[in-house]
Amino acid sequence: MSRLFGTDGVRGRANLNLTPELAFKVGRAHAYQIIQNPQLQRGGRPQVVVGRDTRLSGQLLQYGYTCGLMSLGVQPLVLGVIPTPGVAWSIRRYGAQGGCVISASHNPYYDNGLKLVGADGYKLTDAQEDQLERLVAESKDLPRAVDENLATCQDLTSAQGEYGAYVRSLAKTRLEGLKIVLDCANGAASALAEPIFSSLGAQVTLLHASPDGININAQCGSTHPQTMQAKVVELGADLGLAFDGDADRCLACDERGEMIDGDHMLLLFAKWLQKDGLLPQNRLVTTVMANLGLEEACARHGLDMVRTAVGDRYVLEEMRRSGATLGGEQSGHIIFLNYSTTGDGLVTGLVLSQILKERQAPLSQLAAAVEKKPQYMVNVRVRDKYTWSEPQPVAEAVAQVEESLRGRGRLLVRPSGTENVVRVMAEGPDAQELRQLVDSIAAALELHYAPEA
Repeated sequence: MSRLFGTDGVRGRANLNLTPELAFKVGRAHAYQIIQNPQLQRGGRPQVVVGRDTRLSGQLLQYGYTCGLMSLGVQPLVLGVIPTPGVAWSIRRYGAQGGCVISASHNPYYDNGLKLVGADGYKLTDAQEDQLERLVAESKDLPRAVDENLATCQDLTSAQGEYGAYVRSLAKTRLEGLKIVLDCANGAASALAEPIFSSLGAQVTLLHASPDGININAQCGSTHPQTMQAKVVELGADLGLAFDGDADRCLACDERGEMIDGDHMLLLFAKWLQKDGLLPQNRLVTTVMANLGLEEACARHGLDMVRTAVGDRYVLEEMRRSGATLGGEQSGHIIFLNYSTTGDGLVTGLVLSQILKERQAPLSQLAAAVEKKPQYMVNVRVRDKYTWSEPQPVAEAVAQVEESLRGRGRLLVRPSGTENVVRVMAEGPDAQELRQLVDSIAAALELHYAPEA
């Protein structure tokens, strides 16, 4: 049986393999974990904040999960629609013993997920998730609160506005004179992004901020930024910002409509923090997916770049271990530990806008400090992402590509953390060659390890 928790919580097709019944069991397990932990007993009834994005199944899973909490006497503080980092912020703001984000991030609307957060605002550790998985299996045997020990939900939708005010308070520079296009992916940033940037003086054009439960991430947001890019060029805007469904990541485009990803932003952010003495050991943390161009740029600017496995949880673990305050991924998931315990797309967009205002230079010029090397990646659906390398023809194809790139580039083949998919990425001097090499591995996977019909 595969592990219930992936790299970003429990994910699945809503009401098919991620059902309200399963959400109820997860809620009971989470509640039991909290009430059995003496470090979380602060007097009074334990509380857990619960937020969601805009997808249709959010309320269905919210009801299942919160009923699970209440069945053990833990009170849910229901935030409604709020970005993932807003849930982490609310835990600390209200002194709750944990949190849950009901979201599948950048996935289509029919997927959903449960991301559990600890009392410190950080994602649960692997050990805590392993314990939860055991408790989910034993859900029916867990105790039940009765009589006066039963809990009720508390509405806390005011937290969205409070979180927005917090993000705005981080601005050190007003944004008058900047023309910004905001693409909210019809997701959790839809009600927050425009007020934050407009109140700081920016001239804002808003895209995809009318969620209907189904249109989240649909040909918009950070996974489909083409509309944003075209609008920036059309309006002569200074930059565009595109969030994903739960607003924990942000990608940008410059005044020419060219994409600015996490690699570009990490260098700009590192230099911005460095000038104020806010970058300990001149270190930034990123993943094995980061472009070699970022590595070379860091070396030129005296920055120590540390790579981890793919996934923001691994970036965060390394940041906490080494004392780094900045980390992130190419996907635009950027963590400013001075501001938040998780990636925050609104904070990312705000900091980028401040840098642009302070430097008084086009974003294309600022981003040119990272000279990207060609990369090519494909996603291949497979029978089992954990055993993708077992077929001999697949292993041979990988070995051949590694030999072809030896000394000139690199190959990365890894399972997705959220889907039954293997990602094949190569980096090197020649884009056409990379495509051929990656496609050779993809063809072997599709021929010998495609999903069963």
